[in-house]
Amino acid sequence: MSTLQSKEKASAGRVSETVSAITAHIRNEELGPGDKLPSEALFSKELNVSRTVVREAYRSLAALHLIELNTGKRATVAQLDYASMSPLIEHGVHTEQISIQQVYDVRRTIEVRTAALASLRRTDEQARVILEHAVAMEDCFDTPEQMMEHDIAFHLEIAKAAKNPIYALIVGAFEGVTRQTWPTGWRSRTDINEQKKMLQIHRDLANAIAAGDPTKASDLMALHFDESVRALIAAGIS
Repeated sequence: MSTLQSKEKASAGRVSETVSAITAHIRNEELGPGDKLPSEALFSKELNVSRTVVREAYRSLAALHLIELNTGKRATVAQLDYASMSPLIEHGVHTEQISIQQVYDVRRTIEVRTAALASLRRTDEQARVILEHAVAMEDCFDTPEQMMEHDIAFHLEIAKAAKNPIYALIVGAFEGVTRQTWPTGWRSRTDINEQKKMLQIHRDLANAIAAGDPTKASDLMALHFDESVRALIAAGIS
């Protein structure tokens, strides 16, 4: 190994150790979203590393959406979101380590559960928003791009209504793949009656959640994904 490679390896090791120290600080101090982290100078002194190493550690944590960096201000603990998970799934699909069918299989499993939980835990406001997205999909029948946006929001709102933030993180992480496959799946439904059937499933699902019927909500979500997978297979997506 050359001297340069040795230095680069050592630097990467220091950054990794600093990342661990910063995350340990967040845990030990019980910091929450929006709470400020110590300055780069303070961490540099406490950890006996250069400010450049601390800066790189902060950038690494920001790339993972664990902290937020604001110009001229102290770094803060980030609110949980799915932005760090989505690229991982998209990368898996693009590099053929994950298939679209596998993505939909996982989504079906998770979202059948979120539909059941949402029907039991949703607030009246959440039930209203979910139904509004289902109705908006029908209203956007001639503009598929807008329909897709309401469809994505529809599923995310159901996940949020399940009152388990992990579900919302996972469902949200599939958004990138959904945006790639949704138009193909919709176009493969060449029969207008088939298209309207899918929209009706969304409305019926929203109504089942509003009615507090977990069995019907689960069955409709399962039907939704069975129909979606069938459309993707018909379009040649596996």
